[in-house]
Formats: sequence, structure tokens, C-alpha cells
Amino acid sequence: MKILVTGSNGLLGQKLVRLLNSISEVELIATSRGTSRIKEIEITYYTLDVTEEDKVLSRFNDAQPDVVIHTAAMTQVDDCELNQEDCSVANIHAVKNIVRACKDIDAHLIHLSTDFIFDGSEGPLTEEAIPAPVNFYGETKLEAENIILNSGIKWAMARTVLVYGIVPGLSRSNIILWVKENLENQRTINVVDDQWRTPTLAEDLAQGCWLIAKNHATGIFNISGKDMLTPYDMAQKVAEYFDLDKKYIVRANSSNFSQPAKRPAKTGFIIDKAEEQLGYRAHSFDEGIDILARQIDQHQS
Repeated sequence: MKILVTGSNGLLGQKLVRLLNSISEVELIATSRGTSRIKEIEITYYTLDVTEEDKVLSRFNDAQPDVVIHTAAMTQVDDCELNQEDCSVANIHAVKNIVRACKDIDAHLIHLSTDFIFDGSEGPLTEEAIPAPVNFYGETKLEAENIILNSGIKWAMARTVLVYGIVPGLSRSNIILWVKENLENQRTINVVDDQWRTPTLAEDLAQGCWLIAKNHATGIFNISGKDMLTPYDMAQKVAEYFDLDKKYIVRANSSNFSQPAKRPAKTGFIIDKAEEQLGYRAHSFDEGIDILARQIDQHQS
């Protein structure tokens, strides 16, 4: 099975590359902007900007992948709100390019989507929940879903929630590292306790994408963690794991924060479908912290 991954320099992209590279039945093609950030293993890599239609069509035609896992996107929610044209190009125009290229070569498209297509009025959610985004990022991701739904190609949607993990060369932090660093430096942090998510370990999401490809599955799949937590709950667990002082964690209400983009209050996913149809198994958040802690030790050694 030949699999092409877009956005291979990102968090999920790097986890996918490492996973797929270890599977003998997979011929991997990694693509992303710039040079590859993965240096320690030998991979087939091409520079590709998915917003450039001619280059996408050409690369896909040359590679002839059986499966395309499209992870490239603009995902910083506030940046999307403030730079809506850039967000539209990255999250909508690029998907049109990917869809056209997949149609030309009859490839199975696995597209990454988000809980932010929902309004946050209830959760956790099944795959049948009705989308109603409350910010521009969510609007673009929903439009991308609709483009794929109406494309006529073979497709699957992997919707996910609050992905966390670490990889070399990625400057973006996550809630575990953010809490750990601040508490180690005895800095007070205000953490919201009125938003609920099912945080997702990046390795789990990569595994979910592979299981969709392996099973030739189509349709929508919720691929997330299994624990429904608030960011305050998560911060408490991080403090407990690393034996850090909880007094620096201050319970906060999201209405006290001024952010360009509104966040849905309650999302989180029910993952029964992925478990039953794909054999997907998510780590608990406690297990995820332990995995990250060991990775931090490896990077520092």
C-alpha cells in the first residue's frame, strides 16, 4: 500500500511518518513545506505546498499513492480568526486541490477534521452530531468536510480533539508542557474549568489514521482520547504526575479570557465506532502524560 502524507513536518505528520515507516506493507511518501524535519530515519520526502494546485496535481500524478492522509492545515484558532484569507486558502482551497488530485488518480483520501466544527452546546459527541461552528477555523474545517462529502471520491474523515505530543523541531507547546514548565518555575497559571474535551495523544491519532487506511474504511470516524476533562482537570493531573505544587493552578472561567476566536464550551467525542469497526484503542490522559514524560527524558538525554 502506497501512502502519501501531507503536512509531514507537523506534530501528527511526524508521528504518522514514524509509524508508517515501521510498517513493512507500507510504501511511504512524506510531503510538507520546506525541508524535512525528520532526520534520524531515511524516508522518501518531497517539498509540497498544498495550496499550489499545479504542484499538488503533478506530485500526486507522479507518486500514484493508493491512500492520501491529509494533515496539512492552519490550526491556530486565533490566527485563523485574525487572518481569515490565509485560513481559507490553507483549509478550503488546499482541500479542493487535494480532492481534485485524488480524483485524478483514484486515491482514498483520509482527511483530518476537528471538534471545533461544533457549537459546544453538548458533548461528548457521536459521528452523527450536527455541526454548527462558532469560529472561523471551525467554519473552514466544516466547509472542507462538505467539499469532500460531495466530491465523489473514496474518502474517510478522522475527526479529533485537542491533540498533544512532542516532536523535535516543533516550537508549538501543548497543555502538558505548558503546565509543567510554569509550575516548575513557580508561575501562577489561570486554567479554565468550564470547557470539556477528550484530549488526544498524537500517537493515538496517527494509529487511528493508519487503521482507517489498513481497513480501507470510509465515512466519518471520531479518533480522540477517551477521558472527558476540563483544562483544569488536565493541569491537576500534570501536577500530580510530576509532583508539582498545585497552588499555582488557579481555576478560571473562560469568560474571563479575551481571545479573538470563540471556543465551543463542551465537545469531546464518543469513540465507540472507531473501537468497534477499526480496533482503535486510545490511551488514557494519565497514560499520555507518562508517554510524554518518557519522551521528554529521551530528548534531553
